Amino acid sequence: MAWIRVVPELYAEGDLLALYDELYAPYPGEPRGQLDNILQIHSLDPKSLRAHLALYRSAMTGSDTLPKLERELIGVVVSGINGCHY
Repeated sequence: MAWIRVVPELYAEGDLLALYDELYAPYPGEPRGQLDNILQIHSLDPKSLRAHLALYRSAMTGSDTLPKLERELIGVVVSGINGCHY
C-alpha cells in the first residue's frame, strides 16, 4: 500500500480549508463527517481536489437516464469485481 502525505483538517488553510468545510458538512446543520481518503490525497493541491469533485459530480448527475443510486451501485459492483476495497 502506498502512503501519501495529506494535510489534515487541523492544518488546512485558505482554499483547502474552505474545501474541507464544504465537503465535511455539505448541508447546513448536518454533523461533520470524515473526508474520504480518496479525496484527502488531493490536499497538497486543492485545485486537483476541485477538479476531482467536478468530475465526480458530473459523472453522478450528468444525465437523467440513470438515477444517482443506480450509478453508485454500478460503482460498488465494478469496485468489487476489480478487488478495490474503496
